[in-house]
Amino acid sequence: MNQHYVQVTPVDPTPHAIAQLQCVTAIGGGHGLGRVLKTLSFLERRLIGIVATTDDGGASGLLRRHHECIAWGDIRNCLSQLAQHPLAADVLNFRFSSDHELKGHNLGNLILYTLDQISARPLDGIQLLSRLLNINTRLLPMSEMPVDLVASTYDGLECFGELHVDGLLRMPKKLGLSHPVTPTPEALAHIRRSDLIILGPGSFLTSVMPPLLVDEFAQTIADSKAPVIFVDNLAAEHSPAGELSLSERLQWMTDQLGFNLVDAVITNNPDKQLQVPVFDHVSAAQEAPQRHEPSSLLAALNAAVTHFC
Repeated sequence: MNQHYVQVTPVDPTPHAIAQLQCVTAIGGGHGLGRVLKTLSFLERRLIGIVATTDDGGASGLLRRHHECIAWGDIRNCLSQLAQHPLAADVLNFRFSSDHELKGHNLGNLILYTLDQISARPLDGIQLLSRLLNINTRLLPMSEMPVDLVASTYDGLECFGELHVDGLLRMPKKLGLSHPVTPTPEALAHIRRSDLIILGPGSFLTSVMPPLLVDEFAQTIADSKAPVIFVDNLAAEHSPAGELSLSERLQWMTDQLGFNLVDAVITNNPDKQLQVPVFDHVSAAQEAPQRHEPSSLLAALNAAVTHFC
């Protein structure tokens, strides 16, 4: 099937097609997933975010090096974007300065780690903090077990951890996890009953791919009847994936998983090799040109849902 572009037009504040859906699942990490969740937050409890938890850099890495825990940074990032009160976001994102004994740590990560220590499972701590912040969107870690990203290169080397994977000069031959981990059961349950599944935007290798590498995860998406929409980055990322066209990235994903997941894409980058419907004309946010402007992202998602309904 030849790719075809679908003209995206602005939508009303109430996006009718998406508003009719009973369960929407967004998968990824970092700022990209948070932007999608914020854009669709009007869905409230019908919206679920499944978050990558393999980060080993920054404040998350600092915490993980001293304690056996999942990476909390992307979950905290999503919570901060979903929080309605600006002060709540500031508190979650507060980072201790260099002259403090907690130098490099992030307050939101420490809160999530502490709640995890006094809870039966990591998900309980996330839900408690969500309730305290009056956030209705449910956030689920891809797995509640700590795990790292591992890449095998064409030179026969193993590259351990997200920081090193993103630093590769070319795409790895194989991407996997350091050991098998079980998916969060609630995540699989939500995927099975989803009406729409969204992948990205964000770092292809370290935000989009990690959840797909968890046992049963990608297969559950493939078995779902929901259309899978891949949201492309507005600007090329600084990683080996940033050197590839979107069609090349999606083919690489298919080669890794053994089957295709993506039914349509949202991208501004023309690519004649794409074999799925393309929804374009997405605008960049004025305050951050690498991030999607919410109303235009909503218009593209709404157009995609309308296309498949």
